[in-house]
Amino acid sequence: MASYSLSFTRQTPAGRAAALISDVYWTQHVQGLTVTEGEKLALGDVTSLVEITEKLSDAAGKTNDALGASEQQRKEAREWLAQVEQGSWNDHQQLKAVDDKLTSKTFAAGDSLTAADLGVFAAVHPYIAEASHSTLLSHPALTRHFGHIQSLPQLSAALSHLFVPAHVQIDVDNVPLVEIKPDVKVKKPKPEAGAAAAAAETPVKQANVAKAVSDKKKGEQKGEAAAAAGGVEGAKPEGKKKEKAPKEKKPAAPAPVAEAPAPWMVDLRVGKIVDVKVHPDADSLYVEQIDVGEAEPRTVVSGLVKYKTLDEMRNATLIAVCNLKPASMRGVKSFAMVLCATSPDGKDGGVEFVDPPAGSQPGDRVYFEGFQDKTALELLNPKKKIFEAVQPGFTTLETREAAWVDKESGKVHKIVTDKGVCKAPNFVGASLS
Repeated sequence: MASYSLSFTRQTPAGRAAALISDVYWTQHVQGLTVTEGEKLALGDVTSLVEITEKLSDAAGKTNDALGASEQQRKEAREWLAQVEQGSWNDHQQLKAVDDKLTSKTFAAGDSLTAADLGVFAAVHPYIAEASHSTLLSHPALTRHFGHIQSLPQLSAALSHLFVPAHVQIDVDNVPLVEIKPDVKVKKPKPEAGAAAAAAETPVKQANVAKAVSDKKKGEQKGEAAAAAGGVEGAKPEGKKKEKAPKEKKPAAPAPVAEAPAPWMVDLRVGKIVDVKVHPDADSLYVEQIDVGEAEPRTVVSGLVKYKTLDEMRNATLIAVCNLKPASMRGVKSFAMVLCATSPDGKDGGVEFVDPPAGSQPGDRVYFEGFQDKTALELLNPKKKIFEAVQPGFTTLETREAAWVDKESGKVHKIVTDKGVCKAPNFVGASLS
């Protein structure tokens, strides 16, 4: 049997997918297969994720075909793997499309585990691992699929040495219930009962009409007699009523127009960490007490252990997002989020606080230039996905100044306080979240 050497890079979705697929399906089955981390994805002269999967499958004699058992399943798996290689796996719109495709599925292709599931898992792992709880709620089917795949026992060994963290904690206990209201059916009267009622009602109607005609004629006759006898001046024949002018209809009130998500809706404030410790049940999380200018500090849970030491966290002045819906993280409820800048190279390149200007105090208002007359919402409704809609525009400029850039107009709105502009210490073109 031929020997193969697979080279991959963790920096691309396809590279991560190839490493995971080979580890799960072929490392123990293909003689001489070595998997090493390199600069690019390659298996000999083959560099496509689909072709690499097919070549390894051929080498295993189809006994461990990761593409599926049927031709239809293999076709769907190839399509998924092509999307893994070509897609942008931190783009909200693409993830929404993937979420829609997985809504009714347990596995990506067919009804059993294939390389397509491993590819999707590996591609989206960095995004899911760092996403807030509200962000995960905006992709429920994708999050469910991710949680299902990472829990499969045959993946545990591969995940432990290919991904950090090996197991992403997903707070399934803090998912809002969706109220499903039953359709209310209007009962229709039985045809027999309706016919009987109509038949019984007809004589009454006819009698009423006859009486009304008779009364009208009598009134007209009395009026004519009174006029002939020189009755009271101005007397009017009985039975005639004064016609009323038709009422003028009021124009309908215009329907309220819902405002599109905008950055000013996010409540940003200067905060200061007054206490911090490692989460008792999660080594990757800090639990902070942050003073944001209120009567009591807020409890905030942040996944920053990998990027900040305890000494760097203590007494740090930062920017807090204060109107997200509170979320429980491993048993501790978090009431805000720390705004951080992530290196353009990804989290492996570093994560740092966005610093407010010198002299800032806890509770100082942080706002966006051009929106200073707007007031942030009291609470961002998770169903409206406001933060998820505006967050892709958060970045740092060439000056390292923090800003929100309108993707449509290109207009820049710097993130400021009354004391100056907020900045990232080191990163240019960083993502803020």
